[in-house]
Amino acid sequence: MTKLAKILSLVLALTMLAGVALGEGAQLAAEAQTEVDMDAYEATSAEVYELVLGEFYKIYMEAKDPTISVSERYAKMAIAEAKLMGSAVMIPLESRGGNYAITRIAPRSANSTLWGNDADRVHQLIIVKEGILTSEQVNHLRDLWNEVHGTGTYDGLAKAYLAEQGYELTDVYNYAYTSDPNTWDVLATSKQADSRAIINTYDGLYEYDEENIQQPALATGYTVSEDGKTYTFTIREGVKWVDSQGREVADVKADDWVAGMQHMCDAAEGLEFLVTAAGCNIVGAEAYINGETTDFSTVGVKALDDYTLEYTLVDPCAFFTTMLGYGVFAPMSRDYYTSQGGQFGADFNAEAETYLYGKDPDHIAYNGPYLVTNSTAQNTIVFQANPSYWNKDHINIHTVNWYYNDGTDALKAYNDFKAGILCGVGLTSSSLVQAKEDGLFDDHHYISATDATSFMGFFNVNRHAFANFNDATKAVSPQTVEDAARTNAAMKNIHFRRALLMSLDRGAYEAQSVGEDLKYAALINSYTPGNFVYLEEDATVEINGESKTFPAGTYYGEIMQAQLDADGVAAKVWDPETGMSSGFDGWYNVEAAQAELAIAVEELAAEGVVIDADHPIYIDVPTFTGSEIYNNREEALKQSVAAASNGFIVINKVACPTSGEWYYAGYYFNQGHEANFDLCDLSGWGPDYGDPQSYLDTMLPDYAGYMVKALGVY
Repeated sequence: MTKLAKILSLVLALTMLAGVALGEGAQLAAEAQTEVDMDAYEATSAEVYELVLGEFYKIYMEAKDPTISVSERYAKMAIAEAKLMGSAVMIPLESRGGNYAITRIAPRSANSTLWGNDADRVHQLIIVKEGILTSEQVNHLRDLWNEVHGTGTYDGLAKAYLAEQGYELTDVYNYAYTSDPNTWDVLATSKQADSRAIINTYDGLYEYDEENIQQPALATGYTVSEDGKTYTFTIREGVKWVDSQGREVADVKADDWVAGMQHMCDAAEGLEFLVTAAGCNIVGAEAYINGETTDFSTVGVKALDDYTLEYTLVDPCAFFTTMLGYGVFAPMSRDYYTSQGGQFGADFNAEAETYLYGKDPDHIAYNGPYLVTNSTAQNTIVFQANPSYWNKDHINIHTVNWYYNDGTDALKAYNDFKAGILCGVGLTSSSLVQAKEDGLFDDHHYISATDATSFMGFFNVNRHAFANFNDATKAVSPQTVEDAARTNAAMKNIHFRRALLMSLDRGAYEAQSVGEDLKYAALINSYTPGNFVYLEEDATVEINGESKTFPAGTYYGEIMQAQLDADGVAAKVWDPETGMSSGFDGWYNVEAAQAELAIAVEELAAEGVVIDADHPIYIDVPTFTGSEIYNNREEALKQSVAAASNGFIVINKVACPTSGEWYYAGYYFNQGHEANFDLCDLSGWGPDYGDPQSYLDTMLPDYAGYMVKALGVY
């Protein structure tokens, strides 16, 4: 339960009279926000969650039964996800990648595992000092990686090939970033804008290398008990914690993982569910997090001695080791933490004046490849090689420069790349034209690989905020109280949400950023990629009460499709020919959208809500108007929805001139009542470990699911 006592809420009647006239004196929804008890909000959240996701939740809980086989688990999770997608609480948009790009970076010289944080580690990048890799060279290196990955030879072979091609390598990596870290405490954040930076300052137990093989880092090995519940790690000796100046502050010891786990549970900033029954279920962790015990020694993470670390699980967890590359298992120097005002248990208070830990990069301890030597907000972040790093002789990059890009200049990243400032750049619709004019496209372009990140458009089904929670003068909704009440009622209707989802021409939307040629390349059609897992043995499950056996080798996406088909949802989430759930638009369907809208109009009329071209439903979408690309994307959304709905649904582009205003409307909020939108396309999820649970757990109720807040609940 949240500790908040009050929230801002708009008290709205869900039943509206037909043909309500909104005169000039109509009150804006943003002006009508009033305080309500948190208990009332949480009760409403529970009711709304059950209404929109109750069926998903029931099946998903069955899928998490530890007594069933892994294959049956995957099949039931796919059925649960089909119910989630069919509920139309979110629009699948895109993964990362899938655009034209030009680069000086050897492909696959960074980890490309689909889960965890290790893909953001940069120390193994191979970068040419001058010139630009040709399309042929990029493709050769990709083929080379496919040929040798898993042998440990790609790094050396790639360097040799580039030398043969006449390139000299550099140890400097320059990168354009768009959002400053809000914290430097990796154990107190789930936001990629934070963890992408922090991951390069520490090492964990194990790390996925550039060939996607998990290698020992600060653990030298581990054993697993016969019952599969206890993992015992041997910690590397002689590793040092240092401060941002490189001064030694402590030795790395097993207790650092105990301190890190307790701090993560105390901070409760979105990672903690991963060690409860919702995740790998470490003994005693859930009871500690819920306040049922204050004694952390009851939690199954122990330092048996200075260099022996033990984790004990409630049940065997097939994906436990895949979690080790994520921030939840990061170590933390206990002595350094307390020296910065940090405390544990009931004494933890991140708001205390004496609490400095993680406030900036000068108040964390480092054991990883880099120290942060400069961090200037919305300007520059500089990482320099850590001279005390245990593996310092085996890193390729010694200086990392992050340069801020606020997104207002569509050609800035491209021009910075062309000038040699950046090491690589994805080509947007604008820079693609420029690259062709400059003669750089034909010989140097390639299509960047997609990953398992799922960027979604979320529907706020329980909206309370009509201006930004941090500044009520920003991103103010143009809706009146009456408008907001009608939208509230409509967004709770499944057929209305499906109509809205199926009205979006996502190809036109994507074309604004990547161009017409690649508008489908990064499109996704589900939350969990359909090829993320497959059945290792036959699994028999129920599809709407009928028993169905899926044979070994069946992909997750095929089972999702079977359930959607059985439910009569006119969507395609799996292509059996390509074996993918991406690369096509399986949701845009004007005929189906209009059929769903007709049902919604009839059902809502019975509640007193008239919907027609004269009385449309208004949907607020925060729009980064300072960016031509993002503004055009929302315009494409607006036009396609208007056309498909015959004007029954109207998109309000709520102007956000700066990226900060935009982020506060739809990304930085911590609880559902702060979400200032009806539809927002600013957020998404990348998996923490190699199981569909990593995605689906984010949609759990009662503050357990990290992304469910984007629906306006919890």
